[in-house]
Amino acid sequence: LSNNFIFLGRGFNYPIALEGAMKCKEIAYIHAEGYPAAEMKHGPIALIDQFMPVVVIAPKSDHCYEKIRANIEEVNARSGATIAITEDDNLELQEICEYVIYVPRTHEFLMPLISVIPMQLLSYMMGVLRGNEIDHPRGLQKTISSLVESSPTGAARAAAE
Repeated sequence: LSNNFIFLGRGFNYPIALEGAMKCKEIAYIHAEGYPAAEMKHGPIALIDQFMPVVVIAPKSDHCYEKIRANIEEVNARSGATIAITEDDNLELQEICEYVIYVPRTHEFLMPLISVIPMQLLSYMMGVLRGNEIDHPRGLQKTISSLVESSPTGAARAAAE
């Protein structure tokens, strides 16, 4: 498994790229960064080599699909490994991506809701392969307990104990 990942998304899918990177850090303990696909030429491209996998959310329904495809080709030109998330009827990415994860076709506005699922499963499986304690990620318990204690019902419960 790689120790670094880049996640790319465009438009509505950019926050999902950020979410994928965050889950990769939280669950798999792998350094990951999410970037807008349009910004790839402004820094992240310098990091891409055969040891840097790039996860790209590439729905064909996106009006910038050809630009996303060009991003994938730039990653390939630098020997990077690409993992694409796209609709189940988009077979053209098989030719240019190392792996393609298919999701059901939906409206462009709903694509982020569908594409976040494989991102979470990818992080989950990487965490399992690394032998991480998936149900109790490092640092997450403290954050949750702090939020519960600071809530009005949590403070009342703590005072009662």
